[in-house]
Amino acid sequence: MAEPIRGLRHWMIRLNEAELPAMAGIVQELLRVSDSQTASVRQLSDVLLRDASLTSQVLRISNSAFFNPRREAISTISRAIVVIGFEQVRMIGLSISLLDGLQRHGSGVQLLGLLARSFHASLQARTLAEQVSRRDKEQVFIATLLQHVGEMAFWSQDDRQIEALAERLAMPGVDRDRMVRDELGTSFRDLSLGLLKSWNMDEVHQLVNEYPALRAPAARCVDLGTRIANVLQQGWSDQARLAELQAEVAALTGLPEEEALELLHDGSRQAAAVLRSSGNSQLAQLLPEPGEELQPLGVIGGARIEMQQALQPNPEFERLSLQNLELMCQAAVDVEAVLDALVNGLNKGSGLERVMLAVLADQQRRFRARRVAGEHTAAWLTAFDLPRVPQHPHIFDHVLGSQTPLWMGRAQSSSLDDLVTRETRQQVGEGMFLLAPLLAGKRQVGVLYADMRNTGRPLTDAQFVAFRQFARLAGECLLALGSRKR
Repeated sequence: MAEPIRGLRHWMIRLNEAELPAMAGIVQELLRVSDSQTASVRQLSDVLLRDASLTSQVLRISNSAFFNPRREAISTISRAIVVIGFEQVRMIGLSISLLDGLQRHGSGVQLLGLLARSFHASLQARTLAEQVSRRDKEQVFIATLLQHVGEMAFWSQDDRQIEALAERLAMPGVDRDRMVRDELGTSFRDLSLGLLKSWNMDEVHQLVNEYPALRAPAARCVDLGTRIANVLQQGWSDQARLAELQAEVAALTGLPEEEALELLHDGSRQAAAVLRSSGNSQLAQLLPEPGEELQPLGVIGGARIEMQQALQPNPEFERLSLQNLELMCQAAVDVEAVLDALVNGLNKGSGLERVMLAVLADQQRRFRARRVAGEHTAAWLTAFDLPRVPQHPHIFDHVLGSQTPLWMGRAQSSSLDDLVTRETRQQVGEGMFLLAPLLAGKRQVGVLYADMRNTGRPLTDAQFVAFRQFARLAGECLLALGSRKR
């Protein structure tokens, strides 16, 4: 009979001999792409394409109704990145790499339950981080997903010592942490931290190590996301516990409690969508979802918007709108027709839920809304007023001055997060948004703005491409109109 393994060093040797480093290698490469400010479609595609099974699952999930509501055909990784977005594809790749890598070695109830709970926690934590620590959201996601990687790796092994521990932990009244330490000579937490360090995941190791102390917003997201998954693992029927979670989410994010509840729903729905679409029915069955009465995706001003009623992109309308703007550059039309074609094309064609053109006003001392499109935007026509203070520039000033379109809320633009001032957030709210300068030649007209705030669905690279095209063509039309008047 084999001698039982005891102590952190010996368990590290055992687990690192079990093909886990190969899985960790793929995760590391995806993390390097995540951390790179110059990350490209080619880099992400190259990492995913090395594993045929991983590629197949990423494409299957990308074609699902949740991530691809307009059902565009996606047959390549590069196309998936364009349609559903760089960060979404990377998140899916990280998730599948870990879940499949561990399930390949085991399928016991302890492993499956922990995988489902950890994956749910990681999506909840990522959703929270989008509100309070956007530049850290990918690290928050992977740290939450990997915080129990030592225990996951342990339960993925096939060994009589592991079976014996499972039997002892199933006995009523057991002190779980003490039992694990007595039997293994180490703790699951130390095992997780040891594996992360041996895999050179230094930033993830640091975040996992510090989150119990709750010193930073990112660490608080990891902690609360974990506790949300632990509570909801028992279902959504415990209204008292659910109300406590809702209050904690509201306190952390600064959102009203009704919107805080929507964040909880969104995290659960996204986790379930990934698992179902990947064909991982075992884990999907272990993930509790909100009841049918909790299907709305977002709440804006008390108005609930359901998935089937949410605005969907219309590629044909988008194409005709762009074509129309090209014709307007050569035809005798007025400014109002150009602006209508611009905002309606982005809203009804590209599926951007809230669109606004903010023009320079009051001798260029402020931005005011000139045209809007989409639900819950009418108030901007009278209420949107963003002063320009030379000593304190904001993101609208930056976009106009740099003449560069931006997608705020993702890693590539995180260096500009400080320019999203409190006054800016008061005008447009929290979350991802697109900005582009509207220029008639060298003349600064204003800034084009768009977001998906009504439902909280993610922006996509396809929408950003269309957004830039509309802004460029509208500027060319305004320049042509000005030239004809002279």
